[in-house]
Amino acid sequence: MSFNSKNCTCHWLAAHWGALLVLSTLSGAALMASMWCGAAGCGWDAFEGLSQMRIARASAAFTVGGLLALAGALLQLLLRNPLADPYILGVSGGAATGAMLGSLLAPSFAIAFALQFGALAGALLATLILFLLCWRSLAGVSVSGASPGTNLLLTGVMVSAGFGALITLLLSLASDSTLRGTLFWLMGDLDTETFPSAAMAMLVAGLLWSIRFAPQLNVMAHGEVAAALLGIRVRRLRVMVLLVASLVTAAAVAVAGAIGFVGLVVPHMLRLWFGNDQRILLPASTLAGGSTVALADLAARTVAAPVQLPVGVVTALVGVPIFLYLLNRSRP
Repeated sequence: MSFNSKNCTCHWLAAHWGALLVLSTLSGAALMASMWCGAAGCGWDAFEGLSQMRIARASAAFTVGGLLALAGALLQLLLRNPLADPYILGVSGGAATGAMLGSLLAPSFAIAFALQFGALAGALLATLILFLLCWRSLAGVSVSGASPGTNLLLTGVMVSAGFGALITLLLSLASDSTLRGTLFWLMGDLDTETFPSAAMAMLVAGLLWSIRFAPQLNVMAHGEVAAALLGIRVRRLRVMVLLVASLVTAAAVAVAGAIGFVGLVVPHMLRLWFGNDQRILLPASTLAGGSTVALADLAARTVAAPVQLPVGVVTALVGVPIFLYLLNRSRP
């Protein structure tokens, strides 16, 4: 017996085109609002003078939000925990540690490149540690239906705690001239004039992979033994999910630092709307996550203008009450 994903993907878009159309329209509106308004005001005059900067920043915000929400949806599926977060496995901690090391060791003219390269290297290091420590859990198929989520979750918490200690150590050793900028970046910083081409490419690649394997992810979510009997290579699929989620998280952290609650709240809210069908949940999470961070960045630039707030602070202030509401709503 084998599983044919083509038979399961041929009608998914037609069945949910209305919802995706609504989310696409909202995403376009969020992008336009983010480009049209800012600390200098709204309207054509403000946009004309700052068009390149606003387009780059709005694109970065949407890309980062899409990456985080996609990673959150994948990790919630892998851990079988709707309250999982892309940062829970320590990938963001590794990225932040690598970025700080890069910015502290690099010469002044190469700090921007060193920060992004260090973030990517640190995230990949954290992922490698997870692979090495949880390989047996990822490679096994439980007859009882238990997932490798518990071991992976606990290992990720410990890895995250270790990287958190390293971040604190690096902050204590940083000079006063770089300390404020580093702290701002750790709280989420989208102050960029560079178009995020690499991050957008990662978002497109991760989304295409997710759509391609969504039918298999649906089967695995309902039972790994049944998925194996249908011909799905569960072990390889687990590893691929973890790797894709880690890479897209690394791309997001490399661009904007640590922005929390997007990967936690957005997929969970959409799951209440669409259910657990990964064919619609994964692309919908990408669109909604991008819109969320684009609007959060707009609020960060305008609420206390001319002072600019960290985007991570805005997402946390909005995400905490929403998370508590969803948590209370899910209780019996």
